[in-house]
Amino acid sequence: MGTRKLGRTTDHRLAMLKNLTTSLLLNGKIETTVAKAKEVQSIVEKLITLGIKEQANFTTSEKKVSSAKVDANGNKVLVDATSKNGKKYKKVEREIVTKTVDVDLPSRLATRRKMFTMINKVKDKDGKNIDLTAKLFGEYADKYKDRTGGYTRILKLGARRGDAAEMAILELL
Repeated sequence: MGTRKLGRTTDHRLAMLKNLTTSLLLNGKIETTVAKAKEVQSIVEKLITLGIKEQANFTTSEKKVSSAKVDANGNKVLVDATSKNGKKYKKVEREIVTKTVDVDLPSRLATRRKMFTMINKVKDKDGKNIDLTAKLFGEYADKYKDRTGGYTRILKLGARRGDAAEMAILELL
């Protein structure tokens, strides 16, 4: 048994489902047609189940990280340097810091990569990346760890004006 074609070519359909899935995980609910909602529901349920299953599969380790030295105002500290041919230039001063980072075990890494194939990269209004995989492993896995499925619900709204397509709201519980 396959999936619904939704009247689109394969590439268009996959991109649309990826966008809808990303929007649902980011915002918690979306309004779309019933057919699309049922397809996205299937994808999101699988992603949340993967997040719950692989939630604790990581270790922590100490890593040395080189970063730019920053002053009290948050600006990078510049130092004078001289090139081989005698020209002077400004260079960013660097510092080596030891940080504790989470390192995925192989099964969690494979799950993370699988999630990346089903969701898009997202930025907030300030231009910073939002890590939806971390949200799946953290927030959603904690929220739904006691459930065995049924993380979403479809509420039917009625026919859309114009083409009479059956509309629905798909939301996370």
